[in-house]
Amino acid sequence: MEKKYFYTLEEVEDRIIGPKGSEVRDKYEADMQDFLVGLTIRKVREEKNMTQEQLGALMGVKRAQVSRIENGKSLSLNTIRRAFKALGVESGYLDMEKLGKVALW
Repeated sequence: MEKKYFYTLEEVEDRIIGPKGSEVRDKYEADMQDFLVGLTIRKVREEKNMTQEQLGALMGVKRAQVSRIENGKSLSLNTIRRAFKALGVESGYLDMEKLGKVALW
């Protein structure tokens, strides 16, 4: 019987994306963090039964900008703070350990 080898997630990431510390891997990890922050903003907005238009009005931006934020695009620390302030959420919600537990659906 053929022996099977199981790869760890880190081994797969190293092989497919690139080793830790490489430019490609750093960009991938930064993009994933941005995605999780955007996902968290969307989740909180939906829990508060708000539309993107309503959140945008509280933040002083258009709905399209809220959509980009929720998709992990156009994120800056200032934008994240404004979104969470408009949602009435404490900054502790930004703890990356908590963000990792956000369900994707």
